[in-house]
Formats: sequence, C-alpha cells, structure tokens
Amino acid sequence: MRGTPVRLAVVTALLTTAAALPGGGAALAAGGSVGYTFAEDARRIEGSSGAPDAAPLEPGATYRSSLPRDGTLHYRLELDTAALDTYVSVTAVPGPGGEVTAVDGIRVSLQDADGGSCTSDSATFGAARSARPVTAWVTREITAGETRCQDPGTYYVTVERSRPQDSPPEAWALELTAVTEPHPQQTGATTAPEAWNSASPVPLTGEPERRPGGSGFAHATTVGQGAWRDDIRPGQTLFYKVPVDWGRQLYATAELTGSGDDSGYATSALHLALHNPARGEVDDAAKGYTGRPTKVGLTPLPPVAYANRYTSDRQVGALRFAGAHYLVVHLAAQVADDFGEGPFELTLSVRLAGTPQDGPEYAGEPEPKGIFEITAQERAAAPEEGGAAGDDLAMKAVAVGGIGTGSLLLVGLGVWTVAARRRPGRTT
Repeated sequence: MRGTPVRLAVVTALLTTAAALPGGGAALAAGGSVGYTFAEDARRIEGSSGAPDAAPLEPGATYRSSLPRDGTLHYRLELDTAALDTYVSVTAVPGPGGEVTAVDGIRVSLQDADGGSCTSDSATFGAARSARPVTAWVTREITAGETRCQDPGTYYVTVERSRPQDSPPEAWALELTAVTEPHPQQTGATTAPEAWNSASPVPLTGEPERRPGGSGFAHATTVGQGAWRDDIRPGQTLFYKVPVDWGRQLYATAELTGSGDDSGYATSALHLALHNPARGEVDDAAKGYTGRPTKVGLTPLPPVAYANRYTSDRQVGALRFAGAHYLVVHLAAQVADDFGEGPFELTLSVRLAGTPQDGPEYAGEPEPKGIFEITAQERAAAPEEGGAAGDDLAMKAVAVGGIGTGSLLLVGLGVWTVAARRRPGRTT
C-alpha cells in the first residue's frame, strides 16, 4: 500500500489546484496576451491629490487604481498596533505601445502622519525602454532602537511617476497590495548571513515541459524545480510562481531561442526578475538579443531566512519570508523591430537547493492569512533536493493548468493508474 500517499497527494493537488485557478484554469491561457490581468477581487480605489482625502488601504486586500502623468497620489493606512510589520506593493501597468525612457517608471513612499519618510522605492523600465509592469514596494518595520515610523496611527502611501516630463501622457493602471507580518513569539538570530553557497547548481536534465506563463501576479503559473517552456512575444510579460520554503535557495535562468536572423540587436531585451511573497523585487537581470540563443540568470542568493532582514543588502533583505515567490519574464517590444513579432520560444529553468527548515512561530496571523506559508500542494510542486519519484509525480500534477477540472482529474487518474501498474508487486 506504499502508493496510497502518492495517490492521495496527486488527487489532492489536482483538486486544490483546479479550485484555485480562476475560471478552472482558463486564466492561465491569458498568458498569451501581452496585457496584464488584474486580480479578480481587486477593489477599485482612487488615489487623492492630498493626504486629507486619501482613501484607505486594508491589509490583506488588493486594489486597482490609475496613475496620471502628473501629480502625486495618496492612499491611507491605519496601523493601530506596534506588533506588525507592514508591506505595500504598487505595480504600474503602462498601456501597450507607449514610448518610455530608461529612467521612466514609478516612485513610491510611505510616510507618517507628519510627512516623515519611513521608506521609499522606485522601479524603472531600464535600458530596453520597453513598457512593462514594474513594481515598487515600501515597508514600515517595528525595530528596537528605531524612532521613525514606530508609533500606531495614520500613514500615507504616495505614488508618482519617476520622470513625468519623459512619460507617456496616458494614465497607467495600478495594482496595490497591503500585507502585514506579525513578530515572532521568540527572538531568533538577529544577524544576517554573510556567506552562502554561490556555486552554479547542477544543470537540469530532460526536456522542458510546456507550461504557459500567467499574465499577472494574481494569475502566475505555479512551477517547481524543472525546465518549463512557453512562447513569448515582444512586449509580453510572463509570471510564474515558485513555492520557496524557509531554508531553501532559489536559482533561475531564462533562455530565448534564436530567431534565424542575427543581423540586429535589441538592448536588454530579455529581462528576468524575482519578487518575494509581498511582491517586493529581490533581484533582476537582463541580456541583449542578437537573434542568437541567449540566456539570463539571477544572482546566486542566500536561502530564505527571517534573519535576512537584518542586512543592509537590499537583495538579501528581501528574502525575508517563505511563501510563493514570483519569477517575471519580459521580452522587450523593440525585439520586433529587427526580429519580427515572433512568438519566440522561452525556457525557464528553476532549481531549488537546501532542506526546508522551521520558520518563526508568529505571534498572530499575517494578512492575508497563509501568505508566508507553503501548503502541502505547494510543497509537492517544489520537492526537496533528491526527492522520491512520488514527489516528482505530485509536482507534475499540481502544476497542470489551462484545462478544465474534469479533464484535470482524468489526467491525474490516468497518471495514477500508470504509476501504480509500474510499481513491482503492486496490486489494485
């Protein structure tokens, strides 16, 4: 009966994944669109030109707004406890075809009621000058010995364009999230790691599996360790979600196939970024495209750990909690000028190292609930290094997308039956 746990894991993963997919998985098919798909439960909200009229943001909720070319928008946060850290992300989505500069983008800040700055962040389109979703995040952390932004009360999130004079005149759509994180019940390590394994991981073997990317954070396609293939067009952005537990280290590369024409060049054409569960950017990298196969990879980063937040290194500090991390791949619109509209074949390679560890025992619930946890189904999608064949089977099951629930179950039951028949000494 040793196959029973695997059977149950497969069926549970199939049912849970199908239920979690908006429209029974149809949302993943939207990855073929160049546009951004907002969360279905995003609340419409208008930013105000001044703090007194700012609309409230509630932790755990997602919002949809818009950003004009000129002016600063204000949103309000009521933080009535000193036992929670707060994170706010803002994703700006320019319209397709808008001409942007390398330094154009958004600037976000978090301020207290007196206008004092807590933190600020910016996100720009970069050297490719290709309009794409860009995300900035700000934080309010309760820290011993700190005096700024430590008291309960009213705080304001401000959003503006980095360089309005260089920006397209059309309004940009915004997606905002607010997340809270309780403090641990017991104080752990307060020093971030200074060294970690930065060697290149062992290359993955086997053929890439086709897995359409999602078209937004809320519609990101879940993947685990493996090589995943999709088609991407110039100007398109694909979103993938990777469950990363405490103690695990994530490696990722994106590779674009050749076009058959190597007579042109597109600057920083292939862009890969990693975002944490609160959507804060951890790392990004870009490579130019000459029509020949090209690959871009993230910097080897430390394992996810609560203590990472105590570093002054921005990248390390962003790997501060477990949960769904996001890999975001963009192909610059300018690629079409020299190499056509495509589509181009993309391979995303994901490698997970390290053994899952226990995280902190939080003194309360985060908002949204479960954001810093890995579910059983997500663990199946990202098995431990050297995991059993049953883990691989569950991984493939949980990652299936783009088909209806009934078909999903039939596929899972078919895999289940074949796996059972191949086990020596197995009876049914």
